[in-house]
Amino acid sequence: MSKQRRGPAGESLRWVAKDGKKGPSGEPSRNGKKAKDAWTETSGVNGGEAEETLEEFRSNWTEIVDGDEEGPSAKDYYFNSYAHFGIHEDMLKDQVRTGAYMKSILNNTHLFEGKTVLDVGSGTGILCLFAAKAGAKRCIGIECSEIAGFATTIAQQNGYGDVITYIQGKVEEVELPVEKVDIIISEWMGYFLFYESMLDSVLYARDRWLADDGLIFPDHAKLYVAGLEDAEYKEEKIGFWSQLWGFDFSPMQTAVMQEPISDIVNKATIATTTCCMLEVDLHKCTKEDLDFVAPYSITATRKDFIHALVVWFDVTFQACSPPVVLTTSPGKANTHWKQSVLYLNDVLVVDERETVSGLLAVRKNASNPRDLDVKLSYQLDGKNAQPLTVQSYRLR
Repeated sequence: MSKQRRGPAGESLRWVAKDGKKGPSGEPSRNGKKAKDAWTETSGVNGGEAEETLEEFRSNWTEIVDGDEEGPSAKDYYFNSYAHFGIHEDMLKDQVRTGAYMKSILNNTHLFEGKTVLDVGSGTGILCLFAAKAGAKRCIGIECSEIAGFATTIAQQNGYGDVITYIQGKVEEVELPVEKVDIIISEWMGYFLFYESMLDSVLYARDRWLADDGLIFPDHAKLYVAGLEDAEYKEEKIGFWSQLWGFDFSPMQTAVMQEPISDIVNKATIATTTCCMLEVDLHKCTKEDLDFVAPYSITATRKDFIHALVVWFDVTFQACSPPVVLTTSPGKANTHWKQSVLYLNDVLVVDERETVSGLLAVRKNASNPRDLDVKLSYQLDGKNAQPLTVQSYRLR
């Protein structure tokens, strides 16, 4: 069970990078140059260069040392994990997740009637079933794991065997029985929005098969951040690794701090406003855009401590009328994605209206592109000012 934490989210501060435009600091937007492969030992140090540009920030990374990577390949593990029934049970039980897709499809049958629909990463086939029920002429699901066989049987059992076809394989390697599709549906979101890099496959399918006037469900996403008071839980999760059974286990604390925690965050523990760091338009974005850097600025809503930053996302089905929003925000109905918590090395002491700001960079891990490297800078302007600090994390 997820531990409940014990702050109100404020107004969203919006920054959206656009091609060819400048970010708020006048530096190139995230759609500019690709990140370099330079690595420097800067993470976790205080008093860094406060005027570091977006491109400089995302170009310099500190490698997080991993354990033994000689086991089964990460790619095989990723796809094989979706052959297990438990993961599909969790997703189908998620009322927010599955309900948003059902509402967006079945309440907009006029968009699906007589259309050819492609489901990227179809799993047990629930999205294809919704589309078929909405009147789609043909539904094609691509699923790499062996669960595709069960999905075929389920479609037949429900009377849609002549409408739904499943193709087992990787999106980048299969051939479709059609040249173009009218709609792409996919539940591609992972922890921190981009974990597991499934959106790459959706964009590949879009570029290869989607008709010029085609639709994508969902078609927009936003990533948010806020400051979190979380002393009790931080001590439980991080402080645990100090003295155990009479031995010093503190070397584990650094590694534990580098791994964001996925958990349910109580809205009452949020002590700052909310900042929208990133917006993604699935009709326009590229694979390269998904490795990004973005500035953020959040303002304390009360006098409190900030122990961590919490990150969550929304996706929107803007083709629907009215648009359908699937949110993983604290204070809303819980989802299997929960929220992602990044603990800070330094506890920030904030007064109301003081500002915490910095940069957040995300990229696919070089050894396992399904994992995410996250680099965070933060500084506090106020009575208890905190100089620029940089930390690195890895979602795996």
